[in-house]
Amino acid sequence: MDILTKEQRHKAMSNIHSKDTSIEVKLRKALWKKGYRYRKNYRNLPGSPDIAMTKYKIAIFCDGEFFHGKDWELVLKPQLLKSPKGEYWIKKILRNMERDAEVDKSLLFLGWTVIHFWGGDINKKIDECIQVIEECIFDMNLQSNEPEDPLCDDEKA
Repeated sequence: MDILTKEQRHKAMSNIHSKDTSIEVKLRKALWKKGYRYRKNYRNLPGSPDIAMTKYKIAIFCDGEFFHGKDWELVLKPQLLKSPKGEYWIKKILRNMERDAEVDKSLLFLGWTVIHFWGGDINKKIDECIQVIEECIFDMNLQSNEPEDPLCDDEKA
């Protein structure tokens, strides 16, 4: 049994957006300010990453703590078990977590680096989030500048 009326629930749920959330916008602005360019909600990739840095093959997801199950076993699941609509939310969040894992595997298979940031981290530690992205870019630049493997003895002849 929902404690809100149908109209109240509709209004509350309609305020939840999947694109251009405040955390996405905050991270995108910080990247843009640093001179990084990206695609937003890039549909050419599995899961339509919130931010796709195609030049570096980095897919970034800005995840809300509730809908993506942060601290699932310790905090969220026990709280939901006490809730009147707990079974519904547990099923929904578990499926979100499964989908996140499936999308990550697909992107990794395609050669992309996948980064997930929690909304709270973006809001409170934006500089650290940017640093993680820059470290990925730095690591990729190092890998692309490595000399090619020398030919083995059989191939030299």
